[in-house]
Amino acid sequence: MALAAGVTVTAWASAFVAIRAVGPVFGAGPLALGRLLVGGLALTVAVLPRRAWVRPTRREWLLLAVCGVSWFGVYNVALNAAEAQLDAGTAAMLVNIGPILIALSAGALLGEGFPKPLLLGAGIGFAGAVLIGFSTAGAGSRFDLTGAALCVLAAVTWTIGVLTQKPVLRRLPALQVTQIACVIGAVACLPWAGGLVDALGSAPAPAVAGMVYLGLIPTALAFGTWAYALSRMDAGRLGITTYLVPTLTVLMAWPLLGELPPALALLGGVCALTGVALSRWRSRPATASPAGPDVAHPDPAPQRGRGRTGGGPDVTVPGPHSPERRS
Repeated sequence: MALAAGVTVTAWASAFVAIRAVGPVFGAGPLALGRLLVGGLALTVAVLPRRAWVRPTRREWLLLAVCGVSWFGVYNVALNAAEAQLDAGTAAMLVNIGPILIALSAGALLGEGFPKPLLLGAGIGFAGAVLIGFSTAGAGSRFDLTGAALCVLAAVTWTIGVLTQKPVLRRLPALQVTQIACVIGAVACLPWAGGLVDALGSAPAPAVAGMVYLGLIPTALAFGTWAYALSRMDAGRLGITTYLVPTLTVLMAWPLLGELPPALALLGGVCALTGVALSRWRSRPATASPAGPDVAHPDPAPQRGRGRTGGGPDVTVPGPHSPERRS
């Protein structure tokens, strides 16, 4: 699971850099469609030979449809549009308020409650997101504020996707869930098919290669490893690992794109990380003995209990060489 989470985090971090690099060539909608078509094709090729396709129920089809349209469709379009206004690292920081939203939603919808560390962490994380938004807005720039709002939309659709994906993974294979959701997302983006065809006609080879990379690695591979890990661990706990994404994105974007977020955005990122750490903090429960809460340690004294006559608990059963036997 740790390896799967590591692959997901690294691939998703690279996606922010790739989108920033090739997004202007294709546009938000066409790039999302091209990425999902490549990813959906790769996932279909991976699923077919397995012959382990499980037929979803009506409820599972509904959850998969919501996951595909929201997380694979709307999320990708919103993120692509946001990165036309924001640098890759700042966009990654803003989108990654998602784990806080997942934790709060799980408390409301899954009965996990709202412990004080969770509420405190959510408040600090939200303050961090606000700092990032204002730092990238510049001197009242309307477009930067729009980019920040699109990142928040991406975070919300990510949350919806995880909450609808988790129940389906209890019965369906992770690879199949990813494949179905990706194909549904591609169908939702079909209105941009004309734009994709036009862009492919004039796009340079490196930009096309970047789109194919987005479909194969951050989509087919990373969403697949995410689903695998999510099927085996708690959604909130797994979501915390994605807070490595902004840091990795900044490290990748600095040499490749020459971008570094403003200092206030970095401070906001630190606040977001701190908030999530607090939201997941739990006091260590006291360790109970297997024998029950009233027995902390085994009694090192000689066995007490019933003698040969079934006596009371204070009767010690003498051994064969004890003084009592010799007397």
